[in-house]
Amino acid sequence: MKSSKTPLWILRMSNEKQDTLLKLSILTIASILSFSCRLFSVLRFESVIHEFDPYFNYRTTRFLAEEGFYKFHNWFDDRAWYPLGRIIGGTIYPGLMVTSAALYHTLQFLNITIDIRNVCVFLAPAFSSLTTIITYHLTKELKDGSAGLVAAAMIAVVPGYISRSVAGSYDNEGIAIFCMLFTYYMWIKAVKTGSQFWAALCALAYFYMVSSWGGYVFLINLIPLHVLVLMMTGRFSHRIYVAYSTVYTLGTILSMQISFVGFQPVQSSEHMAALGVFGLCQIHAFIDYVRAKLNREQFELLFKTVALILGIVVTAVGGVLTATGKISPWTGRFYSLLDPSYAKNNIPIIASVSEHQPTTWSSFYFDLQILVFLFPAGLYFCFSKLTDANIFIIMYGVTSIYFAGVMVRLMLVLAPVMCILSGIGVSATLTTYMKNLDVCRKDKKEKKKSDTNYPIKNEIATAVILLMTLFLVTYTFHCTWVTSEAYSSPSIVLSARAGDGGRIIFDDFREAYYWLRHNTPENAKVMSWWDYGYQITAMANRTILVDNNTWNNTHISRVGQAMASPEEKAYEIMRELDVDYVLVIFGGLTGYSSDDINKFLWMVRIGGSTDRGAHIKEQDYYTPQGEFRIDKEGSPTLLNCLMYKMCYYRFGSVYTENGKPTGYDRVRNAEIGNKDFELDVLEEAYTTEHWLVRIYRVKDLENRGN
Repeated sequence: MKSSKTPLWILRMSNEKQDTLLKLSILTIASILSFSCRLFSVLRFESVIHEFDPYFNYRTTRFLAEEGFYKFHNWFDDRAWYPLGRIIGGTIYPGLMVTSAALYHTLQFLNITIDIRNVCVFLAPAFSSLTTIITYHLTKELKDGSAGLVAAAMIAVVPGYISRSVAGSYDNEGIAIFCMLFTYYMWIKAVKTGSQFWAALCALAYFYMVSSWGGYVFLINLIPLHVLVLMMTGRFSHRIYVAYSTVYTLGTILSMQISFVGFQPVQSSEHMAALGVFGLCQIHAFIDYVRAKLNREQFELLFKTVALILGIVVTAVGGVLTATGKISPWTGRFYSLLDPSYAKNNIPIIASVSEHQPTTWSSFYFDLQILVFLFPAGLYFCFSKLTDANIFIIMYGVTSIYFAGVMVRLMLVLAPVMCILSGIGVSATLTTYMKNLDVCRKDKKEKKKSDTNYPIKNEIATAVILLMTLFLVTYTFHCTWVTSEAYSSPSIVLSARAGDGGRIIFDDFREAYYWLRHNTPENAKVMSWWDYGYQITAMANRTILVDNNTWNNTHISRVGQAMASPEEKAYEIMRELDVDYVLVIFGGLTGYSSDDINKFLWMVRIGGSTDRGAHIKEQDYYTPQGEFRIDKEGSPTLLNCLMYKMCYYRFGSVYTENGKPTGYDRVRNAEIGNKDFELDVLEEAYTTEHWLVRIYRVKDLENRGN
């Protein structure tokens, strides 16, 4: 019986409409929750851009909004990679910047005054709401609306996605996950209907994905793999042929309009699988046509002959094109996904990036919690009722869990499918046991008539439902805690707990960049490790030698050689590179572990990876026992290199902890071994309040030694 408090307009609705209204309400709440839970950083700190790459994205977006797309596309940035510079339009995925600029101009047209920085800060949370909605629709296509609601609620708070979509996390992934799921949704619709309309929309969504993130390579390999599996399992049909042919042809043409992509879709090895499957589709369709025209014996003879000739031709042509360089080999990052040890052994610049490290088991639980255990349940329910769409989501889940294990950054790709499959598992389980739940059966005679083969079904159903509720509640609390503690603090503004439980804020990065901007010549060149390049150009507006783009290994290697060399040798390199100031990050006073001393061995490895750095040997920086130590037992090569001296200059007279000697490094838990030294080729220009950032001026030739 309906409650008397229920509005009359709801009572007049049919049950189907009431169900739709309820789902719409829940989905709206999930979308709002997705947006609001990503605002912790704005509530805790002021509205700032996070991390390192987002500062480059913000700088280019601001240029696009102020100067227009034409100047943006042809912008030569002379502040980066001195003296090489960088052509911005041809070396980035512009989708993020274009989206923000378009939204900014739309708001301005509507007389809604907002700064471009605030658009950048809130863009990722806004797109996370859209991701919640598209997750619902994608899961609904795979299972039903109930599963879609559970999946939408899960992705709204899952830490694996929040890590890249909090307010201020202005990176490509902020919109790319929405683009990826939108492309998958359109692909499923195209596969189900065989409609060119949905396939064309899928191609457009794919184009948006290509313009936004280099991870589009995952899509253009997963979709062909899905088609190939459908062929191998005898599920290939006219619907699949129309869908894939339209998506591939239109999507490839559109993707080639992105300058940074260019002709890669028809030249690079990463895209050859898609091209090969497209060819197989045409061959399969032709074979079906010929089979209808010939008898069985004639067809088998023709098929074997054509298959042999075609195989020889394709192999020969592919070999020639690869040998002549027309088909480029796989990139280092792609090799790293197939062989986790490849980057460490061959390309140290890739291996040095923390996002490219293998994922630990604890990270899976930290970012996904109960989804790790619900994921297999979702796979089971998909396998129990195989459809073309379910085969796709199974392949997405299996491949993404492998790649996420190889590279921690790809946890972001795994999180959505974890939510989708877990949503399917939870929904199917609750649906099954809800039917066995006797809500209000009071008549004893009816109880006797119940199924004698299942005498305690009500108790079992109640236990399972309560257990599932407990899982979901703990998942919610875990996601809230992780978001608050791990993913709500920008890396540029650090925080720590004081002894009394209060929060201490370390704003040394912005302090240092502000000093650089106002106390150095406008044409000053700053040398630092590549991690901080984007921030220096965006916040200090000064020219840098290397940045986070890491496109030129030789140039980065030269900087690493300077950092790893004694002062005299380092001075030669700095004069060669026309360096005016050197910036280093030091955490020994505060306990900040992500400083340049902890990154130093990567500078040594990268510095010694080129011919000009052949004199840099990693073993020279270890003790005879093979230890990396900064105390008196440390290697003389380490204790006298430029990086060591810049970090520990004047530190030998500083007390950091009670009961510890002067010069005690709180990160390495050791007293430094080289205390009483003076700098010959550098002079200290500025050190921030907590010693996190130290800036040195390179002495002119006539002042050296004075």
